[in-house]
This record gives sequence, C-alpha cells and structure tokens, in this order.
Amino acid sequence: MNTDIFYSKLKGSCVLLLILFISVSCDDYLEEQPSTLIDSDYIYTTEEGLKSGVVSLYTLNRGRYDTSTEDYMGGVLMSSRSDLAFSRSGYTGLIGRYERAISSVDYGAELASSLFWKHFYNVANKATSIINAAEALEGIDEDVKNQAIAEAKFFRAHSYFYLYRMYNNIYVTTETVTVDNAFDVVNDKSTEDEIFALLNSDLDFAIEHLEWTDTFGRITKGTAKHVKAKVAMWEGDYTEAKTQALDVIEGSDSPHSLVATTADVFAGDRNNSESLFVIQSEDDLSGGGNNTMINANYVAQYFNISGIEANIEQGGRGFARILPNLYLLDLLAQDPNDTRDDNTYFRLKYYYTSGDRIGEEVDDYQPITDLANPSTNYTTYYQRMHPSCIKFAQEDDDPDSYLNRSNITVYRLAETYLIAAEAILRSTGDPLPYLNAIRTRAGAAPVSTVDLQTILDERARELAFEGQRWFTLKRMGQDILDFQMTNYAGDGEYFPANLGEKDPRTNWQSHFINWPIAQIDLDLLGSGYPQNDGY
Repeated sequence: MNTDIFYSKLKGSCVLLLILFISVSCDDYLEEQPSTLIDSDYIYTTEEGLKSGVVSLYTLNRGRYDTSTEDYMGGVLMSSRSDLAFSRSGYTGLIGRYERAISSVDYGAELASSLFWKHFYNVANKATSIINAAEALEGIDEDVKNQAIAEAKFFRAHSYFYLYRMYNNIYVTTETVTVDNAFDVVNDKSTEDEIFALLNSDLDFAIEHLEWTDTFGRITKGTAKHVKAKVAMWEGDYTEAKTQALDVIEGSDSPHSLVATTADVFAGDRNNSESLFVIQSEDDLSGGGNNTMINANYVAQYFNISGIEANIEQGGRGFARILPNLYLLDLLAQDPNDTRDDNTYFRLKYYYTSGDRIGEEVDDYQPITDLANPSTNYTTYYQRMHPSCIKFAQEDDDPDSYLNRSNITVYRLAETYLIAAEAILRSTGDPLPYLNAIRTRAGAAPVSTVDLQTILDERARELAFEGQRWFTLKRMGQDILDFQMTNYAGDGEYFPANLGEKDPRTNWQSHFINWPIAQIDLDLLGSGYPQNDGY
C-alpha cells in the first residue's frame, strides 16, 4: 500500500467511525432497524470493509497525539511525570509535579481517563470487533484476512499493555461489544496471568503474519517484535526479550538499522531505517491528521527576547511547559563529545537572529548556580532560555505558530538496542556491544562495564521525552522508582527554590506508581471493582 492510499483510507476511516457510532447509538431507540442502516457487522463482511476497519485503528490511535489543546495531550503527559523533566507550568505542570491526577475525583484523573483509559479501551474494543468478525468471515483471501487480524491484534495488545503499565488494575476481554452486552457490568480486574496470556497470544499472531516491510506508518513484524520484547521485560522473561530484540537488530530478514548520526534520527519525516512505528501526518490533506502542540510544550520562549525570532532551527515556537531537568542535562554533559545535546535531541543555547548581535549567543538571563546568592531572574531563565527538547520539531513546521502537524516517532531501534543490553545483562551474553552502539552513534566514548544504572542512564540520554521513561522506572521496581523520583524529579532546590510544596520530589508518594482510576470510570464498573492502592 502506498502513502497516498494509506491517507485516503485514513479519510475513509473517519466516515467509518461515524457510521459505527450512529449504528450503535441508534439501536437503543429503535425497535426495528431500517434495512438501509449500515453497521459494523455489514462493514466487516467484505475484504475492503476489513481493510477500512484496520485503517480506522490507526486513526483512533493517532487521535491521542494530534490535538491542538495546549496542555491536554496524551503524547506529553507521560513525559511530564518522570525523573528527567522539570514541569514548569500549565495543567501539564500540575500533573507532572503531582499536584493533580493524584485522586480519583480530581480533574487530572478525568483528563487521564479521556486520554488513556477511554482512549485505549476504545482502540481495544474496535480491534476486537475486527478480529472476531474477520475470524468468522469466509470466502476472502486468507492473507488479507490474516493481515487484518494481525494488525488488529497488535493494536489490542498494545492498548491493553499501555493500560496495564499505567493503571495496573485493568480488565481485558476478547468479546465484541454489542448492543446486547454494552451495559454488562465488569465486576473485577483481570489477573496478571490473564493479561499477559492475551498480550502474548495477540503479539505472537502479529509476528507470524506481518511482514518486515510495509508503508511507513503501518505496523510491521519489527514493531510487533519490539513490543513483544517490552512485554517480556515486564514479565521478567529476559531470554524471550533478548530473542525478540536481537531478531529486530540483527536478524537476517530485518530491514532495520541505526541511522548514522543523532542528527539523522528526527530529521525530515522520521521515516528512516531506525523507525519501528511513526505516527503519520501530512499538511493540506484530508485524513492527514490534526494540529498538535507537542513540540510547543517542550520548547522555551526564547523568541520573547528582543533580537531573536522564532525559527525551526532553534526549536520553533514554544511555551516551555516541560523542560529537561538538571539531572538529565548533567547526564548528557558527562561526555563532552556526546552529540545528543548538540542541537539534535536537545538545544542548550539560543542565538540572536536580528539587530546588531546576529549570530551571538543570547545571555540575557541566568540560572541559579549559587544557592546562597540566587539570581533574581532565574524564573525568566527557565521560561525563555532554558535548554529545550527539540525531538518533535520538524523542518516544515510553521515557526510562527504553536500549532503544527508533524510525524511523531513512537518506537525506534535505539530502544531495541537498550532492551537487548538489559535483557542480556539479566540473562546471558555480553550487553556491551548493544549499549555501546548507541553511545558510539552519539559520539560518546564506549563504556567498559555495565550495570542496571548504566543502562538506565543511557536510556535517559537516548530516549528522554519519548514517553518511555515512566514505564521503565516502574518496571524496574518500587525502590528504583522511589529513589529516582525523590532524588532527581524536577530541579529540587534550584527551582522553584522557596516553593517546596510544588516540588515533585517532596510531593511524590509511593502509591503514585499507579495512576488513579477516575471515579467516572469506576462508576461504570461493578461496585466491587478495585481502585488502585492509595487512592
């Protein structure tokens, strides 16, 4: 399938979703169905219907990323809650500092309900409908059927895996939601055995039936193997994680390889040999996606300084909601040759673009360097001159707008390398070649020894702000999560200095390891359905 066909199907999927919504909503009110009403049972009885249904899953999945609301984006919130971020302002900042989304009834929990709980259950439910319809369908090409089922099973597994890692107390099902069972009450969470059995079954099918290559943006065998390796790490099955990761990295059929430099990783449309899954968007195309403010959340307001205009080279137009903290910047600075903080992943400095000082480094504001004698303008420094994450800036973005439509990398091979290194460290073999491949690509000196902290630090340098950090800390255990959060989250005494009540280090509580299930969601479940501990 070429890109034009993929986008045309994305457009068609929007119509399909509307039809499905109407067909389900109307059924409660009509005793007789009009013969002209098209429902999902009809759509999924044809080869083209199955294909359109699968493309609708990509549309649903993309919806969590492409919203123009400045704070409330699923692609940003998970990065705000980690040991690597300073969450400066906005409602995202409140959530990142553990001032919101810390009870089942606050607005932050309701936001998470929309962006995560409802979103991923919606994707899983749609995927299940496609899977069950396709499995019962006869008379169509078997390869077409298996491709549709494989992609749908990937999305179902991916959705449940995300929900499990975020909420812990979740339920999984392989039953299609129909008008007859839509109001059946779920009385209890699924067991871990039930959850992982479904994840592995779905991913195994996807791995078996997907190809290594497809149109960029489509799920492939490499995508499924990467997620299978992540699932295995959560199970503690490090041999399986190693097997899956190494097959993606060096399997004879794998088309994937690391791009040559860190500058190449997020260049252009991100559709390169390192990409395992990239959300596709395109300007001026129906079905090309909506605007997003993901990049704007991560970029400082340097353009508010006289003599410097917003430009893509320096990150575009941002409002400095979530910034790399001192802990992450110190990790990047440990090797002076590391290129990841050299205007590829992160920009440390800004330069005048007009007036008499064109090309000179901006030095208007200073951070706190001496706690006994703090500078008076350090808050403005954080807002206007603090280093920015520029992974989400794209060359064809509009530098004069906070709103842009850009491709977004979800999974890439660099993480597969680091999964392999950790899985090998925890099982058998030599992890150094896989860890050092990432360091060498970044220009950093190779290491001669490796432990879990070495891997955790390298994941920080390479993958920060890509939505993986929180889950990595949680997977590694309560003690590691507690230590990292209480020692490194935010910037501690450097900011907000005298506002300790806003410091994520002091706000952190161990039960935050799981997000609260919003009360609006619990109300739809059985009366005994368990809330996560501590809420």
